[in-house]
Amino acid sequence: MNNFNLKARLSWRDAAVRTGFILATVAAIVWFMPRDTGFNFKIEKDAPWRMSDLTAMFDFPVYKSKDMLDKERTEALKDFRPYYTYNEGMARRQTALFRQQLDSMRLFGAGQLRIVVSNRLSALYSQGIIDTKDPLRGDTSQVVWRVTGETAVPFAVSQALTPKQAYEMLIEDNALHSYEDILKDINLNEFIVPNLTYDSVHSKTAREEIIRSVAPIRKLVQRGQKIISRGDIVDDDTYQVLLSYKQENDVRQDSNGNGLTLAGRALYVFIFILLFTIYLGTYRQDYFSRIRPACMLYALIIVFTLLVSILVGHTLLHVYILPFAIVPIFVRVFMDSRTAFVTHVTVVLICASILQYPLEFIAVETVGGIAAIFSLRELSSRSQLFWTAVIFMVASMATCFALYLIRRGDLTSFDPSNYTYLFICSLIVFCSYPLLYVVEKTFGFVSDITLVELSNTNREILRRMSEEAPGTFNHSIQVGNLAAEIARKIDGNAQLVRTGALYHDIGKIQNPIYYTENQSGGISPHEHLSYIESAQYIIGHVTEGLKLASKYNLPRQIRDLIATHHGQGKAKYFYIKYKNEHPDEPVDDLLFTYPGPNPFTKEQAILMMADAVEAASRSLPDYTEQSIRNLVDRIIDSQVQEGYFRECPITFRDIQYAKTVLIEKLKTIYHTRISYPEEKK
Repeated sequence: MNNFNLKARLSWRDAAVRTGFILATVAAIVWFMPRDTGFNFKIEKDAPWRMSDLTAMFDFPVYKSKDMLDKERTEALKDFRPYYTYNEGMARRQTALFRQQLDSMRLFGAGQLRIVVSNRLSALYSQGIIDTKDPLRGDTSQVVWRVTGETAVPFAVSQALTPKQAYEMLIEDNALHSYEDILKDINLNEFIVPNLTYDSVHSKTAREEIIRSVAPIRKLVQRGQKIISRGDIVDDDTYQVLLSYKQENDVRQDSNGNGLTLAGRALYVFIFILLFTIYLGTYRQDYFSRIRPACMLYALIIVFTLLVSILVGHTLLHVYILPFAIVPIFVRVFMDSRTAFVTHVTVVLICASILQYPLEFIAVETVGGIAAIFSLRELSSRSQLFWTAVIFMVASMATCFALYLIRRGDLTSFDPSNYTYLFICSLIVFCSYPLLYVVEKTFGFVSDITLVELSNTNREILRRMSEEAPGTFNHSIQVGNLAAEIARKIDGNAQLVRTGALYHDIGKIQNPIYYTENQSGGISPHEHLSYIESAQYIIGHVTEGLKLASKYNLPRQIRDLIATHHGQGKAKYFYIKYKNEHPDEPVDDLLFTYPGPNPFTKEQAILMMADAVEAASRSLPDYTEQSIRNLVDRIIDSQVQEGYFRECPITFRDIQYAKTVLIEKLKTIYHTRISYPEEKK
């Protein structure tokens, strides 16, 4: 039955499609991953630590805070002594200039004045004349280093003179009072210049040495040492340790470079996406035959990785607030449980690589996802999604609490914040019901809720069929009941095949009188038609049904059931009649053949078997167990021999189960009833 060969070589198209999915998904995920994943915790001073227990991954120094470091440096700079250079030759040079100017004036009696002024200038320069432009001059009690040649000695600033003080001392000298007339023509201020000048080079060097002598490191934290536990208050000391840890981590990342980190991320993501693609190619090949289902799976992986990257990269809310359970729920509703589990685990493991401490995240989200899968075998009502959200919340919180007890062993520092996030997450899961509709329409799926809605016989097209073609309507209901029982027995989609059965013959609405179940009084319009014309009317109900399905916007899965319920079979009644009456003429088989295609899903094969058997059962002369068994065996064996199920994933075992179900149900439908006696009057 099933021609799928899992070991066959992939076609170039299949290989290209799968390679494209892998590369596009890996590129998107790696691109959106935060560039710095080393330390992504938000540090709040004087607030409880809401993240997991933090342990040092490497040895690192704890740096002093800026205020502490500035305070210690200010204290150390109190012992700082600036350097001043003492110019010994300045006194000789200025004295020589004074003598030179005095000699040029050729004054009588100037010889004694020369001696007195020279001695006074030498004494002033010997005491030291300091530059008033020096900004450090304000503190007269300050001691500086007086540098003479290669020697530096301590020197009190208060012992030095300013140029103004030196000039005043020189003018007010009693020995010069008798020379006032001569000195009026001489500007003594020109000969008084600073000979103690600030040495900026040596002073700056000395200042920097003092600043460097104040160690910026307060202590060392060794690898494996616990920094802070969840629930602890981030005090000043711990705050500085966390900042130092972050600073050291940033330095290490800068020194290691981002190239290898990026390559590691790409390789990590590539491994999981490759394994996920191998799983789909091995066990779910049909998802690649229709691109949109595969697009949904890879899109879910990318979207949730993007959301985690945004939360972590911008240090926003806790990652537990993201509804990861939506991934297995959506995949379970539209696909199957195994694919839901594999997709969910792939998402969780990729997102865990972005987090600082991933083990707790993996445990909580994996348990929550498995609980969601088990609790949602089918989604036919909104209440099921509510209970799924509740079960997910209980399972996630229980896992989180168990890990807390393992890690801490007491309840004194219990932090309810994680449970608050998980509760909000469950509300988001419950409120995600509208997203199901968006995903369904975007990726071409059909949910059980939609199928239940389509099964409502008050819908316009079904109500019209019940009024215009009541026989066809009753036939469709019976076929739906039979097909649903078969689907339950062989693990098919019972709701899909039941809904498809209601619509499989809607094309008969256009000409209901041409079909036996709608005829009454023994009058048939085929009596006035040729066999070819009659066959075209019968075959036409498939194409007309597809037109009505498009008009009423029925899902693709329902349209496929309409198209395949006769496959590429023939309108045998008129075909055989024509061949019997024209034995010597070549017959154009296409005139009597349904457009098809043949069934390519299990549900389509079920509908074909149920439709043929139910229609043929109405022509049985008597309804015994043997006659029903012979009818079912003959019709289904004929379908198998004619190759209708060659492209369909249905097994001989499934077909045998289908026969058994049809026989038992038809026996129940056509069982013999007792005759009620009439009351004698």
